[in-house]
Amino acid sequence: MQRRHKEEVRGNETEVEGVHQGDKEMGGMEALGEEEMAFGLIPILFPLSSLGQPPVELIRHREARWLEMTSHWEKAMARRYKKVKVLCRKGIPSSMRARCWPLLCGGQSSMDRNLGKYKELEQSPGDPQWLETIEKDIHRQFPFHEMFLSPEGHGQRGLMQLLKAYTVYRPHEGYCQAQGPVAAVLLMHMPAEQAFWCLVQISERYLPGYYSPEMEAVLLDGEVFVALLRRVCPKAYKHLQKHSVGPLLYVTEWFLCLYSRTLPFPTVLRIWDTFLSEGVKVLFRVGLVLVRLALGSSENLRDCTGVVETLEKLRSIPARLLQEDTFMAEVHNVAVSDRDVERECRTQLAKLRKVRPDFGYHPEQRLPNAKAVFDAQQLEDAQQPRKGRHPAPAFLIPEIVVDPPPPPPKEQRRKKPDTRGKTFHVAQRPMLSLAQEGREGEEPGPAKRNSAPYLETYF
Repeated sequence: MQRRHKEEVRGNETEVEGVHQGDKEMGGMEALGEEEMAFGLIPILFPLSSLGQPPVELIRHREARWLEMTSHWEKAMARRYKKVKVLCRKGIPSSMRARCWPLLCGGQSSMDRNLGKYKELEQSPGDPQWLETIEKDIHRQFPFHEMFLSPEGHGQRGLMQLLKAYTVYRPHEGYCQAQGPVAAVLLMHMPAEQAFWCLVQISERYLPGYYSPEMEAVLLDGEVFVALLRRVCPKAYKHLQKHSVGPLLYVTEWFLCLYSRTLPFPTVLRIWDTFLSEGVKVLFRVGLVLVRLALGSSENLRDCTGVVETLEKLRSIPARLLQEDTFMAEVHNVAVSDRDVERECRTQLAKLRKVRPDFGYHPEQRLPNAKAVFDAQQLEDAQQPRKGRHPAPAFLIPEIVVDPPPPPPKEQRRKKPDTRGKTFHVAQRPMLSLAQEGREGEEPGPAKRNSAPYLETYF
């Protein structure tokens, strides 16, 4: 069996085109070990590694925390997103990824809003042109994973149906070869319907324009990557510029396949945990770390005398440097934020449009992280009720009608008499005030406002 698999690999290497090249037939499994065996990968060609697993108590503790958080997901995303991000950086337990990934990327919400849609797409005949292309690529996706060993197995058949459904769902995009390994990783962790909606979310929310025929988003992000590399690792930047090694020669496969064909599988899963939480900036950070590990020192640059040697150096980073805990610690320490990526996108987009006025990609379509995806879906749900959801019967939620209290009576104000054109006559009858009692010989004073004669005015 080992010999047969070796021959299959040699034969497949001559058939790979586009982003599927050379030894990448094994989906980035140069460092297969015990952890890879736990994920369903069969160690045939490579020695076992001695990478350790976290203690069982720690795994159980993290599982309990994720169970509690996913049980109150809307509350967690609305109020405790920073905590979700921290837990994703520590790594989602393998037993929880099938539950957490669809929640993080919004695939679960999309599936709930489109009940029965995937079955309808799956039963559609599809475009024969895309079906032929997909069928040629199916056997190249993780050939040493137990799900994809047999052409008649549920793994290859499920992957075929999933990719066909996407071409029916988005006929203007069709099928991109790089979607194969992404969909395969999703199928390893969840049923086909969930995997389909996760693929839709990744293609439309996280990486819009990546899998379109023009691939303009990849072209833009390649220029953004070079600009970030110039700031983070100037030595590697100068070397790549000196030998005219463009970013599309190495970044294309990294970004399109989400590193699933480049790095050891446990490290790939940790990258996905963080990518689905924090968005595209994680892809830039991972790429910057890889370039720094390969070309960041003078010793590594001695053997890189041209384009071929430089690309080979980028492909042959020692496996000990790619161990998930050590590698991800370096990734999180890279000083690249969402704001840095957005600012550089605007700068490079302006430069590209000077050369290509018809450049149609708009980076504003891309959402930066899981919180933005969650907020966008909440807004969509508020504006449009979910399909298939019916209002609850009236007897379940009784309506209580309370009559409003009557308005208070208006205050009856005394109407002033109309005195326009009237003549007032004052009675000439002298009256004595209390102070004037006993003063019978004195003349009364003039009438005042509060005096008795004034009050006895008549008309």
